[in-house]
Amino acid sequence: MNLEVDTQDLRRVRAVEHPRELLAPGQARLRIDGFGLTSNNITYAVYGEAMHYWECFPAPETEGTRWGRVPVWGFGDVVESSTSDVAESTRVYGYFPMADEVVVEPGRVDDRGFSDMTPARSAVPAVYSRYSFVDSDPVYDAGREAQQMLLWPLMVTSFVVDDFLGDNGLFGAAMAVISSASAKTSIAAAFLLAEREGVEVVGLTSGANLEFVQGLGCYDTTVTYDSIGSLPVGEACFIDVAGRRDVTRSVHTHYGDRLRYSMVVGDTHWDNRSERSEPLTGPPPVFLFAPDQIAKRRRDWGRDGFEAAVAAAWNRFVPWTDGWLTVRHASGADEVEATYRSLLDGHVDPSVGDVCTLSDPAGPWRPADQR
Repeated sequence: MNLEVDTQDLRRVRAVEHPRELLAPGQARLRIDGFGLTSNNITYAVYGEAMHYWECFPAPETEGTRWGRVPVWGFGDVVESSTSDVAESTRVYGYFPMADEVVVEPGRVDDRGFSDMTPARSAVPAVYSRYSFVDSDPVYDAGREAQQMLLWPLMVTSFVVDDFLGDNGLFGAAMAVISSASAKTSIAAAFLLAEREGVEVVGLTSGANLEFVQGLGCYDTTVTYDSIGSLPVGEACFIDVAGRRDVTRSVHTHYGDRLRYSMVVGDTHWDNRSERSEPLTGPPPVFLFAPDQIAKRRRDWGRDGFEAAVAAAWNRFVPWTDGWLTVRHASGADEVEATYRSLLDGHVDPSVGDVCTLSDPAGPWRPADQR
């Protein structure tokens, strides 16, 4: 079972069964046990063309429609293997399509995992084609698989946001303003930035999510979108997770030359865009391409050093999320599609994380320690 969307109209969704591929030598079939579905995945869809995400898991074009499989992060089990490098029953964490299975071509195998050498995966950075063996994954906890599916990819991005700004001395600012403050990427970035001495963390959010954001405790100040004029005064960096062009313009206008850097991270409000073409006040927004900073830190610290730093941040962050995150389960094409549509329409309860499965024989996803 595959859940596919029209790459030109993200509201068109179809559930479709494709003929099962026979394995060629050197391939493995992964049953996708469960995956997280968040606003981050909507960003993958919005930027699917520009960032080549649609190329990761190609879907057949039918009747002039180019269908795409939205990438997700989750857990899978090797149910069939034609390579001696990866044994059946091996459990892995990685990048999957919204589907019940995927065929990969394991390569660069080591004691930590493997990379999918399928030619289509070469369109994106290597981090998106890497699968970790759970038995040797330093952040894996069988009782916290849901958090890993929902938060680990966001945590890596948030770590890079914090690290990139810290690496550049916050560009001379002492304030970080984060839009879509209730989004999980924003929350993790705020959590890490709040650990930095002398940094004021400001959250921008909707009136509906104001109470939730204030209750998190990782923002020094919280301001609603309709009160941007009341943002604290000073030198600031803007971390744009919302993608609302009207908000970006208002923040730039408010700070003017005091805005030291404007970073584009996501597009949670992907369909709320201003058509005005006048130049923005202050620095031009720059898209944060996380793999670039990851590659830099791997050169600076080595692979082990980078992974240790992210794991340490994760181990500080995850226990804190127990106080506000509720995991909700969606099983089967209808429920998963409904979850996707809710995220696409912005109907998101920020205190909830959705874990999904399309693997009907497996039944609803359950944590590994409860199977």
